[in-house]
Amino acid sequence: MPRLEEVANVVLRVPSILLLDMLYKCDIDSFTDHLKARTEDMLFKYKYVIWNIYYLGHIVSTVVLLLPLGHIIQLYLHVLCALLLYMGHQIVRDYVRDEAQYGYDSALFLDSPALNRFVTALTSQIIVSTLCAFLMRTQRVWLFSAHLLPLLARVVSVPLDWLLTLSSVSMMITGVEVAVFLLANLFVPYRLARAAYREIMAIEVTELYRLMAVGVSLWHGFAVPVLFSVFWFVLFGVQLVTNYGTITAVQQGPLLYLLTSVSECCASPYSLLGLTFVVSYMALGLLNLCKFYLGGFSALQNHNVMHSGVTEGVTLLLLALQTGLLDMAALQRCFLLFIILFIVLTSTLQSMSEITEPVVLGLGASRNRSVWKHLRGLSMCGFLLLFPGFMAYKISQFFNMDFWLLILVSSCMLTSLQVTGTLLIYSLFMVEVWRGAALPGLDEIVYYVNGVCRVLEFAVAVCVVAYGAWESLWGEWSWMGASVIIIHSYCNVWLRAQAGWKSFLLRQEAARKINVLPRASAEQLQNHNDVCAICFQDMTSAVITYCGHFFHGNCLRKWLYVQETCPMCHASIKPSSAHPTTAAGEAPPTHQSPAPSEQQPSPETRQEEQQGSHGDSVRSAEMNCDESERKYSNSERNCSKESLQHLHYGANCDFQGVANPVPSCSTHGDPEVASQELS
Repeated sequence: MPRLEEVANVVLRVPSILLLDMLYKCDIDSFTDHLKARTEDMLFKYKYVIWNIYYLGHIVSTVVLLLPLGHIIQLYLHVLCALLLYMGHQIVRDYVRDEAQYGYDSALFLDSPALNRFVTALTSQIIVSTLCAFLMRTQRVWLFSAHLLPLLARVVSVPLDWLLTLSSVSMMITGVEVAVFLLANLFVPYRLARAAYREIMAIEVTELYRLMAVGVSLWHGFAVPVLFSVFWFVLFGVQLVTNYGTITAVQQGPLLYLLTSVSECCASPYSLLGLTFVVSYMALGLLNLCKFYLGGFSALQNHNVMHSGVTEGVTLLLLALQTGLLDMAALQRCFLLFIILFIVLTSTLQSMSEITEPVVLGLGASRNRSVWKHLRGLSMCGFLLLFPGFMAYKISQFFNMDFWLLILVSSCMLTSLQVTGTLLIYSLFMVEVWRGAALPGLDEIVYYVNGVCRVLEFAVAVCVVAYGAWESLWGEWSWMGASVIIIHSYCNVWLRAQAGWKSFLLRQEAARKINVLPRASAEQLQNHNDVCAICFQDMTSAVITYCGHFFHGNCLRKWLYVQETCPMCHASIKPSSAHPTTAAGEAPPTHQSPAPSEQQPSPETRQEEQQGSHGDSVRSAEMNCDESERKYSNSERNCSKESLQHLHYGANCDFQGVANPVPSCSTHGDPEVASQELS
């Protein structure tokens, strides 16, 4: 039953929107201009009545649209009952006319044809009265039996001239009953609105929150997206059936025929809103299909607001309002809608690329051996690489290339460029897996590949803003266009520039800190005899932090993208007054780790040896380091998985994460213990 109520809640409201759409398309001015009357006074009255009917239709349709489901059902039941009563009146009227033409006014049982007509009419009237009583849920069937009056008069052999009069009287009785019912329920919408207003005012919150609560309640209660989508599909189906088989449809071809039908179904605000929701649902379906193809059912559980199809629907609505789609002729609307749908499809492909990129890079960085997963990811990349080029070729065949079209094609081809960068990074990861060793400078290559893509995206966004500003200044200016340019400038230009500059400064700061740190000599590396605590690889070259820990330079730089502390003891990685020699570029004193085959000395013995061999500055560094290690021994001795083997960069070239987490510390520098903990 709940599912049936949801269906009824949508289906029963669609006729109201259809009526509003028809009223919007009616040209009342043109209709009233063709009216003719004997006098100007009569013409004015005719126009007055027509305009009142026009406005009354809007009011009634809006009221019916906003009624609760129970009252809508009651309204449709009453309308159906009224139609049944009208059908009963027509049956009786036809019967009276047939009797008058036949001319037999004696007893019915003496004439077989007259008796058959009477039985048929009586049966029909009984069925109509019973159905009306059933729909109104009452046992007073006599309330709907006024049309039986001419039949009862025919039974008692009333003259045929009187039957037509009695038929009119029965119709008047029914009309009086309907009028009394309407007067008794005339203020039902007012009472419903007053009750709803009282419920809203009972909420002790601010006025703004009340409006938001009402909007959200109506949105969910009326299922607005589904409602307008069903309305648009009904409109589109009627349009297809109406134009099917015509000469114009045959000459246009299937693609242009569908596009023309779609353009005809967005000639009013209601149909445009319906098309917006339809496009949003179709984009959501494509994105979910992409997720399912790449990751199966589990990928559908990852909900992202930016990948819910809302962006595509809002894009279509804003572009349609900005370009004046509703006020254009049919042919112009068709071509403009083609361009708008091209932009929406480009946005959908961009969202599919954003879904595919982390999946493909994750497969390359995680060393996943599933061939089927790799094939699915690469095939999706191939589709996103070739299809935008096909779209750009098709739109260039329809229109002459100008600056605006060049921007559209460039935006479309950016998706192919991003996919190319993704495939290049994936190839580097696979080469690294095939070699079994880390590629030198891999992070630099990844950064520059992503950087080139983001710079080109930024350039296209700047061109769009510049061209839009030029059109607003020297062309047709509107508040809608100006607002779209401002929003686009903030979201796609300012935020991208800010994020890119922040990423660049962060990278420069990390490189500066690494360059300041001293490099470990071969003797120090031999005495240290340990692996890098970030990547767990042997160290042929390393940098030494101010707290005396050894790391690969590239590994530590990647760590500094995340936080500015030592991965081991969380001490700040910056020059300090306690380390004057270190700040000058000299190697700081380090922790000497014994060979794995030798027995580990006790902490007291190691501290005495260090105190005997180093000066005051060394003791100060050791105390800070040991204190930090004791502080984090309980929570991080089991190798916290914050350091990463493969780091990736996000849409703005900023660091976002890695594919393979690895432990960030080793137990006293012992590789065997570290590997046991990692497993």
